[in-house]
Order: sequence, then C-alpha cells, then structure tokens
Amino acid sequence: MRNLLYLVHRLPYPPNKGDKVRSYHLLKYLAARHRVFLGTFIDDPDDEVHVSAVAEYCADLHVVRLVPTIAKIRSLSGLASKSALTLPYYRNSDLQIWVNRTLQEQQIDVAVLFSSVMAQFVQGVAELRKLVDFVDVDSAKWTQYAPNHRWPMSWLYRREGECLLAFERSVARTAERCFFVTEPEADLFRRLVPECADKVETICNGVDADYFSPRHEFPSPFGADELPLVFTGAMDYWPNIDAVTWFAADVLPQLQAKWPRLRFFIVGRSPTATVQSLAGQGIVVTGTVPDVRPYLRHAAVVVAPLRLARGVQNKILEAMAMGLPVVASRECAAGVDAMRGRDFLTAGSEGEYLEEIGVLLSDPKRCESVGVAARERVLARYSWDAHLASMDRYLDP
Repeated sequence: MRNLLYLVHRLPYPPNKGDKVRSYHLLKYLAARHRVFLGTFIDDPDDEVHVSAVAEYCADLHVVRLVPTIAKIRSLSGLASKSALTLPYYRNSDLQIWVNRTLQEQQIDVAVLFSSVMAQFVQGVAELRKLVDFVDVDSAKWTQYAPNHRWPMSWLYRREGECLLAFERSVARTAERCFFVTEPEADLFRRLVPECADKVETICNGVDADYFSPRHEFPSPFGADELPLVFTGAMDYWPNIDAVTWFAADVLPQLQAKWPRLRFFIVGRSPTATVQSLAGQGIVVTGTVPDVRPYLRHAAVVVAPLRLARGVQNKILEAMAMGLPVVASRECAAGVDAMRGRDFLTAGSEGEYLEEIGVLLSDPKRCESVGVAARERVLARYSWDAHLASMDRYLDP
C-alpha cells in the first residue's frame, strides 16, 4: 500500500458528468488499494453536500472553493504572462500550501494528476514520480473550437490551444506516464509531442453496468402520449449546447412532422439561456434531475448529435448499458469500442439522422436488438476495474 497524492480539478463526486465519472472511479479504485491524499476544487455549490462522501475514500482531503466568475477574471492574467488561461484559472495558493505540506509531512510515493492543469502544483518537485491522466488532448479541443466562433473568441481559442499544448508538453516531459481515454487521443498526443511518445498509453473509460442496468424499474417521467427522444449531458458545456441547438433546429421538426407525439428531452444540469430558450412545444429542458436513469429507461431512442467531441462520451456508454438504442454522431462514435449498426447507430448529416432515428421509431424489434447488443458490448468491454488495473504496474511496490 502506497501513499498517493491525487489532485483533481473538480470534486470527483457525484459522478454525474464526464470528467467526474472518470475521476470518481479512479479515486474509488486507488482508495481500495492505497492511502489517498486528495486535493481538489468545488466549482458548483450543489457539490458541497458530497464532501463527506468523498472524504470516506481519503486519508486526507483538502477542498478549495472556486468561484467560476472570479476564476475567469483571474485567468486573464495569462494574457500578460503568455501562458494558457487555464493555468491561472486553477492557480490557488491555499491548495499549493496544502500540497507542499502534504509532500513534506507524508511519505508520498506517487502523484496522480487528473488533467494536465493540476500538474502546476507539483511541477517543480523533480524527485516526485508523476502519473498524469490527461484524459483528452485539451489543447486540441480549444484549437478545434476556434473555427466555430467569431473573432475575438476564435483568436482566444486558438491562442489557448497553442499555449496549453506547450504546457502539456512540459508536463509530459516530467511525467513517468501519460494516460489518455482512447487510442486516437493517445496517437494525437504522440504526434504533437513525439519526444514523449514512449510514455503514452490508453486507459479507456468504463461504465457501472450494475447501476446503469435495464433491470432497474423506475416510474416513467414522460406523459403516456409522448414518444420520448432523449439527450443527456451537462448543458453548460459548449459542444452539448451546439449539439442540441443544431438538432432542435435542423432535425427535430422533420421527425415531428412524421411522428407528432415525438418529444425531445434535454436532460442535464446547468442549462444556459440558449438551451432554456429551446423549451416549448415538442422540447423539454429538465435542468438538474436527481437521477438520469428514469429518462434513459423509458426513452424510445437516445441521441448524441455532438459535432465536436473528444474521447469517450459517457452518455453513450450509460445509455448502451441501460439497453437503449443510441444514434450518435461519428465524432462521438470514434471513441466507442463497439460495432456500428449492431451495437449503436451513427449519423453525420441531417438526412442520416432522419433515416437512422426513423428506422428505430418504425421498428420496435430493431430497437430491441440494438439495445440488447449495446448492453452486451458494455458488459464485455467496459469494466472500470479491468481498465484501471493497467495503472497498477506504476503504483505497486
């Protein structure tokens, strides 16, 4: 059993959005085998009630409250220092003091860093072994955003991509190992930072197939006369906002012309004003729900029409685990180890979404067969413990 410093940019509980799903399961896995000293941020006041649940996994827990509005203002200092704005957004003297004290007072064997930005708290400690879970190539995400926005945001996103890549390179050079969620993400990083290619490997996401299981019964959140089409995700995340906005404008009206009972449910926390404005006849914006599973359990079809996506989308795995037919964008599908057409369906254009969703709505047997295959694939391929075990070789004495 080792003493591990685990630094995470957001409280890893509850596992209700992509990064928190992965960071929580990593915490759970590490805590079952080692003593974990966790330093993290809370950026959502609703998460305060979960601190005690996280503390149960930790030998010590230090939580810093982060106010996003203030952090955004602070991040602008990066413009003067020519650094990525993400770094001053999370820079915090309180957390730095706790990290320094923990390294001095505890016999920390390894630092596990969830997202590259957390490496800034230990970057100067040369003798410390560091394992970095980059998850995705975040710098590429910012660069990818640039063409979809007008100046000055396009310039700002492009700059952030360039500056963050420089920081990611420096982190990788001092890390013992660098992990990414999919092989395409790992390959991209190897191409961008070739001098660190031999340090890079993949740890794929998993899904809790007992929690997300069609065996659970829930009352339906839908009306008896509704044919529910469901999207799940954090609704303050720009790729999700873009996905539902495009789908609601370009695809949904044509589907509803053929299936008048069809209702599009946008299920997820923190919907922006743009998302809320979509609510009306034929579209329901739920905001935060206590449990997403009833919406999945009783959905006719789950859609994931993200036009910008990196890594593995947990929303797809969770729906598949529930035995639901999923129609996902090709960008989302790229990160899922499953057979298209059998385990889930993919689409790119407006016409393809109309065709694939229409096939499912018209054929209940096709829906059932895709859902059954989806769950079987999740059970066979997406076990958290099996994936995370690959980290053991860098942790065990």
